[in-house]
Amino acid sequence: MSKHLTIAVDFDGTIVENRFPNIGKPILFALETLKKLQEEGHQLILWTYRSGNELQEAVAFCNSKGIYFYSVNKSYPEEEYDHSISRKIQADIFIDDRNIGGLLGWGEVYLRLGNESSNEAEKILQKKKSKKSILSLFKSKL
Repeated sequence: MSKHLTIAVDFDGTIVENRFPNIGKPILFALETLKKLQEEGHQLILWTYRSGNELQEAVAFCNSKGIYFYSVNKSYPEEEYDHSISRKIQADIFIDDRNIGGLLGWGEVYLRLGNESSNEAEKILQKKKSKKSILSLFKSKL
């Protein structure tokens, strides 16, 4: 089974210091951790409040640092925004400075998600798989 996760990552206050609408300094180890997760096959989604020129600047900044997102502010690249659907995106993990307890240090993020140092990703995928199995059980009873 693949250990690859879809990881939604905020920009301001998470990848860089919050200086919106400007781009702040990179947060310690954020870029290195994201590059490593990307190299290990995890799909990164930029999930940010930014839009328009500010969003383009954030994407260009990350690209200039070697970080390329699977999609930006949507679940997959082809998704078209429609007011009839939820704005919540499909991701296994959300990394955001506004989490309860704040942002874990990026070293801790990698220890929990990186393929080389932990099986946390495997646990997340197993939990996701078991939820689908339970749902299938209920559907078969209907």
